Amino acid sequence: MKQGTGISASLAAILSSVATISCCLPLGFAAALGAGAASAFFTTLRPWLLGLSVVLLGLGFWQQHRAKQCALRGRWIGNVLLWAAVIVVVGMILFPQEIAGIIANRF
Repeated sequence: MKQGTGISASLAAILSSVATISCCLPLGFAAALGAGAASAFFTTLRPWLLGLSVVLLGLGFWQQHRAKQCALRGRWIGNVLLWAAVIVVVGMILFPQEIAGIIANRF
């Protein structure tokens, strides 16, 4: 069985945590993306998606630990991406409204 380096778990954690702010985006932005219905759907799933993000981060750290034991290549990229995922997920947990506001003002 081939061991991963945590990249897939990091990306999944980022996507899951970003999906949690879809409820907070302005209606014009949501309409432009066609995500009005998805917003209502993700609002009810927000706690589950954040929990999934935390679990996926744990899986990513476990995979990184296993990759170090097996001396797999690509650990540096996986490590950077994993810590970026930690920053995104923690930001989404602690500051969801502020991040949604920043994204809405940018786009």
